[in-house]
Amino acid sequence: MNEVKKRITTMQTHHLKATISNDRRLVINGLPFSPGDIVEITIKAYQEKIKEYESRYPLRGKPFRYVDPFGSVAEDDWEVLK
Repeated sequence: MNEVKKRITTMQTHHLKATISNDRRLVINGLPFSPGDIVEITIKAYQEKIKEYESRYPLRGKPFRYVDPFGSVAEDDWEVLK
């Protein structure tokens, strides 16, 4: 009978922020992995995400106040009340 073997893969994640040097290089020291470990590397531009977030929601985080929080909104537009 053929035996099916399952490989269980677990992923340990390590996050850090770094700045690219003038010569466009990135050196990462002191990683918590053993020599010979296979790792997956993903690089995201941090500043681009902030700009996209701010332009998408320009009013988020801005102060606001309610002039008449319990007042009716557009009451004159309701045909049933006329």
